[in-house]
Amino acid sequence: MAENHKCDMCGKPATVHLTQIINNQSQKIDLCEACAQKKGMAASEAFGLSDLVAKTMTQISQTVGEALAQSSVELCPRCGMTPLQYKEAGRLGCPECYGALSSVVEPMLQQTQHAGKHLGKAPARDEAAQKRLELQAALKEAVAAERYEDAARYRDELGKLEAEPSAAK
Repeated sequence: MAENHKCDMCGKPATVHLTQIINNQSQKIDLCEACAQKKGMAASEAFGLSDLVAKTMTQISQTVGEALAQSSVELCPRCGMTPLQYKEAGRLGCPECYGALSSVVEPMLQQTQHAGKHLGKAPARDEAAQKRLELQAALKEAVAAERYEDAARYRDELGKLEAEPSAAK
C-alpha cells in the first residue's frame, strides 16, 4: 500500500512528495519535513487530492447554502427549474412549475395578462360567437335532460344565428 520513501537529501523518512512534469517528463522528489522547509516548501502548504476535494466541496456547499439563504430559491420538484432559469428561458419546464414557482409566475401573469392566471392565446369572442356557444351548451343540456321542446327552440335559434351574414365562425 503506502511505500516508505526516504528523503532524497538526508535519508530520513519522507513526508513531502513532489512530482514535477516538464516537457512530458516527470521528476519526483521525496523530502522530509526539515529538508522541505529548508527548500521553502513547508509541509503545511502540501496537500493531497482528498484534502483539495474536501476543501472545494466545503466551499461549494457554503456558497450554495448562502445563495439559497439569501434568495430563498424555489425549485420545481419535478424538473428542478429555478426562477432564474425561468426568467432566462421565458418559459416553464413542466406543468408543476406553475405552482412551485408561483411567486415569480403570478406577478408576471398579472403584469402581462392583467389576471392572476394564464388566459391562453384565444382571441376575445364577439357577442355572436359567445351567444352561439351558450346556445350550443343549452342545446346539449336540454337533449341530455330529454327536454326536446327546449332543444328544438335552441336548435332554431342556432340556425338563425348561423344564417346571419355577420355571424362569422
